[in-house]
Amino acid sequence: MRIGELARRTGVSERSLRYYEQQGLLTAQRTPGGHRDYADAAVDRVLRIQELYAAGLSSTKIGQLLPCMRDADGGPSEIADAHLVTDLTAERERIDRMIQDLQRSRSVLDEVIDTASGSGVAKG
Repeated sequence: MRIGELARRTGVSERSLRYYEQQGLLTAQRTPGGHRDYADAAVDRVLRIQELYAAGLSSTKIGQLLPCMRDADGGPSEIADAHLVTDLTAERERIDRMIQDLQRSRSVLDEVIDTASGSGVAKG
């Protein structure tokens, strides 16, 4: 499929898809006319890349991780090594800290909302 079709099917901009290719995260064949031609499996790959970016991983870390994942189901491949496991464990711990920070922030906001609601302050 062409880049526009991949963008439509994944909701990712063509610019981002080109960036993924530059970073080695995504590959495409070239037509005789020089257009990118992506395999159907590229849809799963792009969705996986998006999930990993949303988790806060860098393109470098994603590039290390992708070969260790099966695109179709996102499950692990057998080629992951101990170094990658250590790096990913650190990433998971970072995400856990972010979740805790967000939960604390939400609690503070809840307290302010409750206080403001109880004091007759108008809500916007």
